[in-house]
Amino acid sequence: MAEQNYKNHIRWYVPHHFVFYPLMLALFSVAVTQVILQEHGKLIWIFLSVLVAIITWVAFMLRQHYALTLQNRIVLLELRYRFFATTGERLEMYEGMLSEGQLFALRFAQDDELLDLIRKAINEELSPDAIKRSIQNWKADNNRV
Repeated sequence: MAEQNYKNHIRWYVPHHFVFYPLMLALFSVAVTQVILQEHGKLIWIFLSVLVAIITWVAFMLRQHYALTLQNRIVLLELRYRFFATTGERLEMYEGMLSEGQLFALRFAQDDELLDLIRKAINEELSPDAIKRSIQNWKADNNRV
């Protein structure tokens, strides 16, 4: 596996992104085409189009919601632990000054730059993307959803 950094940290889930969703898009396209072209049975094709769209949407939302909610909790707990282990202080005193996005971006920072980056994020109101760009030594997170 290539070393993770800002440019390659996005993760794709092959069965969903490159099999399920393209297949559902193809089914939806066929159904909509049939709605347009068919003189008889339009109601069935409309129903199938809506059904495919709903199944795709529900699959996307459930997959994302459950996995990301759990991942966010784990990332925050890990960040709290790392912060306490490296500074002896609790991260909770800074959490109120940072958004969730900022906190989650900080997970990519190595321990030795974490405190300085937190202070910089608070003082300069850095966006999550700006925090990621500020990281000198990227800490890979290869177990993300």
